[in-house]
Amino acid sequence: MGRFRDAAADDMDDTGVDMSPLIDCVFILLIFFIVTTVFVEETGVEVDKPQAASASQLEKTSILIALTAKDEVFFDGRSIGVGGVRRIVRQKRQKQNEDIPVIIQADAGSKSGLLVRIIDEAKLAGATKVSVATRAKSG
Repeated sequence: MGRFRDAAADDMDDTGVDMSPLIDCVFILLIFFIVTTVFVEETGVEVDKPQAASASQLEKTSILIALTAKDEVFFDGRSIGVGGVRRIVRQKRQKQNEDIPVIIQADAGSKSGLLVRIIDEAKLAGATKVSVATRAKSG
C-alpha cells in the first residue's frame, strides 16, 4: 500500500503549467513588432528649429536634410554640402519609386540664402513637396 501512495505523490509533484511555450510565443510577438515598426531616419545633427504657428507632424517616409547654424548641410549623419542635395534627393526618389517629400531641418541661426539654395536643389532633383521643419509655437 505504501507503494501506491508514493506513486500518487510523484504524480502530484509533476502537475504544473509549462511556461516555455508561452515565453516562446511572447518572444516571437516581440520580434514581429520590432521588425514591422517604421523608423524615421534622422539627420544625425542637432538643429534648433524656428517656431511656427502652422507646425505639423513629419511624414514617416521623407528625405530629411539638416542645415546647421554653421551653414553645413547634413544627410544621414554625414556632411553633403549644397551640391550633394540634388544627388541624394534624386537617388532616394528613384529608390522609392514615388514622390516622397523633402523636409529641411534648418537651424534658426542659419542663413536664409543657403536655405533657398537647398530648396532649389531639391526641386531641381524632381521633388515636388519641399518643406521646412519647425517647432510648434508655445503659448
